[in-house]
Amino acid sequence: MFSRLNIIVSTWLIAGTIPVIAQETPRQVSFEESLQMLYDNNKSIQIASKEVEIAKAEHARLNAFWYPNISAAGTYMHFSNKIEVKEPLNNLTNPVKDFIHNILPDDQIITGILDKIGSYTLNFPLMPQNVTTIDANLMWPIFTGGKRIYANKIGKSMVEAARVNHAQVAAFSQVALVDSYFALRLGERVVAVRKQAFDALNENYNNALKMEENGIINKADRLVVQVGMEEAKREYEAAQKQYHVAQQAFKSLIEMEGNEYVIPTTPLFINDSIPSVLYYKAILPGGNYMINQIQIQEQMAKYQEKIGKTGYAPNIALIGKQTLYAHGIEKNLIPRSMIGVGFTWNIFDGLDREKKIRQAKLATQSLELGKEKAMNELSVAIDKFYSQIEQAKDNVTALNSTVALSKELVKMRKKAFAEGMATSTEVVDAQVGLAKVQVAYLLAYYQYDSALINLLSLCGMPQEFTNFKDSGKNDSLIFD
Repeated sequence: MFSRLNIIVSTWLIAGTIPVIAQETPRQVSFEESLQMLYDNNKSIQIASKEVEIAKAEHARLNAFWYPNISAAGTYMHFSNKIEVKEPLNNLTNPVKDFIHNILPDDQIITGILDKIGSYTLNFPLMPQNVTTIDANLMWPIFTGGKRIYANKIGKSMVEAARVNHAQVAAFSQVALVDSYFALRLGERVVAVRKQAFDALNENYNNALKMEENGIINKADRLVVQVGMEEAKREYEAAQKQYHVAQQAFKSLIEMEGNEYVIPTTPLFINDSIPSVLYYKAILPGGNYMINQIQIQEQMAKYQEKIGKTGYAPNIALIGKQTLYAHGIEKNLIPRSMIGVGFTWNIFDGLDREKKIRQAKLATQSLELGKEKAMNELSVAIDKFYSQIEQAKDNVTALNSTVALSKELVKMRKKAFAEGMATSTEVVDAQVGLAKVQVAYLLAYYQYDSALINLLSLCGMPQEFTNFKDSGKNDSLIFD
């Protein structure tokens, strides 16, 4: 984003009006129309939109921790042994024997009967070996130390970060569109200049042929004009081929399909004045997408730190169970309904909480340093683009009079050449010089527009580009 030098230098060479191919039809497209097509078709913007939806879904998922967790579980069990209570009867007969001995010390009959009874064991079965249950379980956290609160805030920050990223992708895409669209416009205007120069030199060449036949000029003068004409023709044909490349690049960016070639209708523009560089630097901290994302990440790191601190608090939850179906388990052994409150308190976890807290603090410190570094770099970038804008304005101001003087010089040289008062070299030099300053004039307009959209995007306000365009002066001077 910060380096457009190669684009600026190369784009003005992509000049010319592509010949209308039989299968292609012209389509006039304004900048506003191309911007709408970009928003509708660009895959990067669509991906960024999906990321916003993903962040919203993640936020909704984090909110689920506020609701109870209800689940159903079924179990079938086979026990290897019977589950029963065994009670030896001698625990009952021995006290009776002691009582009888106290009354009848010599008794043998009753004691023998009690000994016989005490040799047996009484079995009470509790449940069969095969047991089946289906239960509904409830767990509802009612206190987590603040984890859910900070998790919800992190979810909101994720959505905000995704939206900032979407705006950043859209802004970068608009920067690419401005470069591509106005490069196309620049190419169209430059090819018009090249064609104008070729037509003028071709006319001079035809006049030179007649003047050579009439003996007004010699062959050398005619050859000078011919060389200039052929050079202008080569530049014109090369511009047409290069313009085809610009067409394809622009159509690829907005993903335009079909047998159409674009005629850009929005002219290059320049404004008499723009706000000062201090104005844009003041907007930078709150408007730049990168700074906003870092600030959101800082906030998320602070929430992570607070979540780490909640690990010192216990977790309290409401718990319950309802047995929906039971086979082999009696209600008097295990009730069908249960409800209660439980808590878990992690006393020691191997210093995991402390490490998480420290990690979050280090992340916050790193982000703060990154924000300072980004602010310095972005401030330099604003100075750079603002300087390019001022330089382009100075070039246009200087070239305004140069274009007019070059046009006047061409007229004077043509007239003088026709009267035998100027050489063919002077005519060619004047015509080539006019084309050169016209191209430089158009290039200054393009440099202004490209630097302006980059400056506005850095400050998070690419939508203002349209307002500057509507209030600016267009590139019509060179054809007046």
